[in-house]
Amino acid sequence: MGQRGDRLHVQLSVGDDVVGVRVVGEVDVASVGVLRAALWAAPARPVLRVDLSGVRLLSAAGVRALVAAHLRVRARGGELVLADPDPVVARVLRATGLHRVVPVVQSLPTPACPRSELVACA
Repeated sequence: MGQRGDRLHVQLSVGDDVVGVRVVGEVDVASVGVLRAALWAAPARPVLRVDLSGVRLLSAAGVRALVAAHLRVRARGGELVLADPDPVVARVLRATGLHRVVPVVQSLPTPACPRSELVACA
């Protein structure tokens, strides 16, 4: 399930305990409606994980949408987690203090397998 704007694409994936929201593009005043709609459309689960690795720009409007989603998810007993922000976006999260309110995590890279263990790792 996904939504697309001119400069923003948002895709939802729903699991038993986690709803993943993958965001790609620029989140600004012109495109924040696409992000907001996706966050509100996400079904209730214990964790709402927003993958920011594809976001090149996060404006104040985007920060407000994330704060509103955090409050909504927390009111339902869940947790919002922001994952893999681009360095520019991570700087915005730090400058606004959002990183102190919402967990910001880096996904661990998949370790490379030695040739002798290729079958076991595949």
